Parts: sequence; C-alpha cells; structure tokens
Amino acid sequence: MKPFGYVRAGSLREAAAAYAAHPDPRYLGGGTNLVDLMKLGVENPATLIDVSRLPLDAVEERPGGGLRIGATARNSDVAAHPLVRTRHPLVSRALLAGASGQLRNIATIGGNLLQRTRCPYFQDVSKACNKRLPGTGCAAREGVHREHAVLGYSAHCIATHPSDLAVALAALDADIELYGGDSGDGMEGSGGIEGSGGTDSIRTVAATDFHRLPGDHPERDTVIRPGEIVTAVLLPAPAPGAVSLYRKVRDRASYAFALASVAAVLDLDPATGRVRHVALALGGLAHRPWRATTAERALTGAVPDTDTVRRAVDAELDEARPLRDNAHKVVLARNLARDVLTTLATTARRAP
Repeated sequence: MKPFGYVRAGSLREAAAAYAAHPDPRYLGGGTNLVDLMKLGVENPATLIDVSRLPLDAVEERPGGGLRIGATARNSDVAAHPLVRTRHPLVSRALLAGASGQLRNIATIGGNLLQRTRCPYFQDVSKACNKRLPGTGCAAREGVHREHAVLGYSAHCIATHPSDLAVALAALDADIELYGGDSGDGMEGSGGIEGSGGTDSIRTVAATDFHRLPGDHPERDTVIRPGEIVTAVLLPAPAPGAVSLYRKVRDRASYAFALASVAAVLDLDPATGRVRHVALALGGLAHRPWRATTAERALTGAVPDTDTVRRAVDAELDEARPLRDNAHKVVLARNLARDVLTTLATTARRAP
C-alpha cells in the first residue's frame, strides 16, 4: 500500500491552491482511470485533490443556441440529457459507445477527456514506455501493436487516445474551458468565472487542439498547463439542417475501445445538393482525435456521391503509415468513414 494525501476541494480556487501547495498532486474526478493506474503503479501521486463535488455538473444553454456542459457532469447524465440528445446527438452516441453503464454513471466529462492511453506497454511498469517514463523506449513498436496508431505517431510513441467523446467534440468544433487560478498571465480568452469569488483566469482551447501528437514528448497528452482544471465543454449551436453520426468498430460489441471510429457532421445545400459544411474526425488511429481536413476540403462544395466520398476518404488515409501488424485499421477506418458519410448524405437529402 502506497500512502497518499487527500484534499476535498470546496471551490475551484481551493483546488488550484491545493495543487500548488502539495507535492506531486493529481486532480480526482470520477477516478475510473486514475485509480486503475494507481493500482497498476503507473501513477503514484502524493496527493489527490478531489474536484468531483464542485458545482460543475450542469448542462446549460448558451446565447445563440450552444451548450455548456460542466466538467463534473457524469457521462450517463449528459448522454441522456434532452438538450444534448436534441441538439447534439453525436455527443450522446459517442458517450453511450464508451464503457459500461456502471462506469458511465461515475465517470465525468472532464475525466473522459483526460483519460490516458490503454496501450498495454504503458500500463505495464516492467516494459519500456516513453509515455510513462521518457527516454526508456517504446516496447510497442516491436511488440504487439495491432491496436496502435497508423497516423501522426513518432519514433517515441505509437499509442492511441481512447476517448469516444473527444472524437465527437473534434468534429463539432467544440471548445474546452480551463481554469488556471489567479495566474494573471494574460492568457488568451481569460476572464472571470462566475461564483469563484474573484477574477480567476480561465481560457478556452479548441477541442481539435486540446490533445497533442506525441512528437518528442509523448508524456504530454494535452496542452493543459500544470494546475489547470477542466471546467466545461462548450458546444456551438447546431446548424439548421445539419446531420451527424458517430460510429465505432471494436473487437467486441460493447465495453471495448475503438479500433477505428468516425464522427461526422454534414450540411447540404437543399437547392443544389452540394456540401455546405462537413466535419470529419477519426478515432482509434492516432495519439489524438484525427480531424480529417484533407477529406473535408475534397468534399466541400461537391455533391457527396459514392465516388466523391470514396476519393475524399482515400485521400485522407493516404497519410496513414501502418506498422507491421495494424494495416487492418486503415481498411476499417476507410470503410467506416465512407459508410458514415454516405449514410449522412442520404439522410440529409431526405430531410424535409
């Protein structure tokens, strides 16, 4: 048993202050990933700062029709929320595709975005892993890697990000709201946070920029700064007439992480049938949700027939560099993306 300290924060300011005051701290939300990693010896925090009881669990309407989802909201509650299901069913479908009902009942929105890779070499402290211990190597490259990255990986890490929600948020052009305490550093997007008792700094980061590719620092999963707290996910208003879909392929029908997943939003001009807006994000293929900008450019302004969709998806996945044992992921992603886009195009054409 490895002892650790525990602090239950009563406010964002208290949480940030505790993080600054204690050695080797970690924020604790639902704990569905962090506690597992502590049991495995991957994480060994000296202090846990419990933020799960902070009043950040609401789903609120924003001016213009967007939504603000608090970071401590439970995944099950958000998936079932009428505003989420009506305005952004993509988010609801992504949340329901992840984990079991029991885990969704305790896991939080903020924790979902901050969960760490399920690479078995990362989770096994006897194996070399640059993400867990920089400079030790990547045992997965020559080991078992059928579930690992085919896009955007580096010589230092081939792990993938496990979140279904993050893929949906990337396709929706959502933002992540972060609280940074009384830093006063003039961060972009800084402002007051209601109920904090002061003008504590906050900033927003685009969901597409929140997670990092591994590069030379695979230990850094996100752009979050030390001590920052995820406070909310900000969803834009849905475009009238736009349709969306999330689908994933996995080794079994439920409770499994994606071998490949697709989140897509499509808006057609009803007069011409051409694409006014398309957003496509791929999951299970990279260290972060992969926004398929090459495919989006090919589809924008075009009629999304079978051949156009095929060429657009193929152009995106031409970037893929599969390793010895995971070329099947490219095939899965290609077929899944084609099917999702074709399904959405058919749905959009039939819409009244």
